[in-house]
Amino acid sequence: MNKKKGILLSIQFLVFCILIWFDQFTKKLAVVNLKGQSDHIIWENVFRLHYLENHGAAFGMLQDQIVFFIVIAAVILFFVGYALIRLPAEKHFYAIQFLLVAIASGAVGNMIDRVSNRYVVDFFYFSLINFPVFNVADIYVTVGTFVLIFFILFVYKEEDLQLLMPTKDR
Repeated sequence: MNKKKGILLSIQFLVFCILIWFDQFTKKLAVVNLKGQSDHIIWENVFRLHYLENHGAAFGMLQDQIVFFIVIAAVILFFVGYALIRLPAEKHFYAIQFLLVAIASGAVGNMIDRVSNRYVVDFFYFSLINFPVFNVADIYVTVGTFVLIFFILFVYKEEDLQLLMPTKDR
């Protein structure tokens, strides 16, 4: 690994830690300021802060499946780590690398909750469309994944993504 790649991986790890810290910080704020309280209306009939201890996934699916969620988070971390190591330390790949870091940060942020609390703290609620209550880590994963898919389909070329495929000569 060259020096530039080492520096880039160090920066990515720092961003990963900062994103996890921010997620955990916002969840702590939600516990302190929202737990046991009535909703804080941000925009009437549209958006509110609503404390929820989520023992499953969106819409209450997979209740209390902590081991399953931990395995999924570990798989995500493995693939993100693999991709970050394989992708060159070139400006062309910075966006995809940041998106991967964001997705991994979200997976770890929610995994921390599941391991320490046995539930995930959620607090953002779009009441206009009755969207599932979510948190900052969910934003990292959801937005990161959708933008990553867009980039893979419309920005990066097939030869760019070939760098992620294992070959005998690499």
